[in-house]
Amino acid sequence: MSELIASGINNLGDFIESTLTKYPDNLAFSCLGQSLSFFEVDSRSRALACWLQQISGLQAGDRIVIQLPNITQYPIAAYAALRAGLVLVNTNPLYTPKEMRHQFKDSGAKAIITLQDLLPKLEEVKADTDIETVIFCNPEDLITHDKPKVAGCISLNQAMAEGVNLTLNKREGISLDDACVLQYTGGTTGVSKGAELTHKNILSNAAQTLNGLGDTCSEGQETFVCPLPLYHIYAFTVNMMVFFSRGNLNVLIPNPRDMDAFIGAIKPFKFTGFSGINTLFVGLCSHPNFKQLDFSALKLTISGGSALTSDAVNVWRNTTGCSISEGYGLSETAPVLCLNEPGNEQVGTVGEALVGTDIQIWDANDQRVSQGEEGQIVAKGPQVMKGYWNMPAETDKVMSNGYFKTGDIGKILDSGAIKIVDRLKDMIIVSGFNVYPNEVEEVLTRHENIVEAAVVGQLDDKSGESVCAYIAVNKALSTQDIITHCRQELTAYKVPKQVFILDELPKSTVGKILRRELRK
Repeated sequence: MSELIASGINNLGDFIESTLTKYPDNLAFSCLGQSLSFFEVDSRSRALACWLQQISGLQAGDRIVIQLPNITQYPIAAYAALRAGLVLVNTNPLYTPKEMRHQFKDSGAKAIITLQDLLPKLEEVKADTDIETVIFCNPEDLITHDKPKVAGCISLNQAMAEGVNLTLNKREGISLDDACVLQYTGGTTGVSKGAELTHKNILSNAAQTLNGLGDTCSEGQETFVCPLPLYHIYAFTVNMMVFFSRGNLNVLIPNPRDMDAFIGAIKPFKFTGFSGINTLFVGLCSHPNFKQLDFSALKLTISGGSALTSDAVNVWRNTTGCSISEGYGLSETAPVLCLNEPGNEQVGTVGEALVGTDIQIWDANDQRVSQGEEGQIVAKGPQVMKGYWNMPAETDKVMSNGYFKTGDIGKILDSGAIKIVDRLKDMIIVSGFNVYPNEVEEVLTRHENIVEAAVVGQLDDKSGESVCAYIAVNKALSTQDIITHCRQELTAYKVPKQVFILDELPKSTVGKILRRELRK
């Protein structure tokens, strides 16, 4: 099925080494004015992998936390961990000590690679975890080559220096079915859970995604802009595996919210590909400096992580001349399940299931519904996780006969494309009628003065729940203006009963609007 899972490739470490040595002279990653070739990434990640194997005391299968933003140290650290036979625990650098404590303790991680600035937060929780080895870095370290001293820790540069003359041991006994990444997700309810992704999950999904992209990802010719965090499974698979596998350059953006710096960082590049989400596309296109960039080489834009609105599609195409290929997936599916074929997009859908992926629509009794009917999206394929780390009961809740229950409501169109309706948990029930926030948000954002919108349900004495809208605007609007706009396109029970205008809607680090924050 896959050229990535070729003969002799038994794990991600094998795949990474094969790719790094295949394209030694090509540029691999660029960030903060520094570009690293595949050869440089190979030599540095090899040195670090040797240190992890032979000096740190870590054993194959041990978990290691990587808590870094999009800087060039991230791929060096991630590839090193996988080459050393370790299991990677991706962690958001913006986590609170409470979130860090849970994830570090739950994973049983014995080591961490983090920013020096995050060491105080680590000290608050370290005693409650199994972490013994602490490696730290600063964004500029690979440029200045400074080796700062911190008691009880080692700098990334120092670890690489100590490992440079060592020989990397073979990853004996590590197979495609072994775990390689713990990707923590909040799931639909409850405490954060670690999706246990195997070498086969990641490699299969990279191959499936590459197949879905067709001829838009040439070998050694592409420059992809990567504003989404590599610790998120979307960018981890798409940028760190898919685009990397073809010998291409990824331009890493540490902080996409700083639009001025973001645009300045990509201006020198004649980029050919771009990955993002709805809010990022809209935000960039509203910035005057973005419109001045050279988009003549841009041929591929992919979107995932949240619903893509027609307004975002139109403004991006009008600004850049490039269409957007929307896909769909979850942390538990490594992540991609569906993808629109570039250049042949079915706008309003997430495309068709990737090769080797079986997607069905089930009702509340886990029975398959008729063609075109709505229900819960379930998926089976080589990219579906092994299960939730040390949570068999939680795993059983979402797995049935090999199918993963996504928690999303959707339907399969006659064309074969999947249309996402909404999250099952976000559905609003007004007097017994289902209201899907995505539908109302789509209508809201079609208003020329509404930049962003989020819709949630609020308790209502008469109807059980009522529709409540939170919006950000670029021009003063009255509540009545907004309601009148909605009444033109929505039946009465779907029209927001309350409207709140905010300066900015709450978002995750990926840029996804956080409806749960608005329910508080």
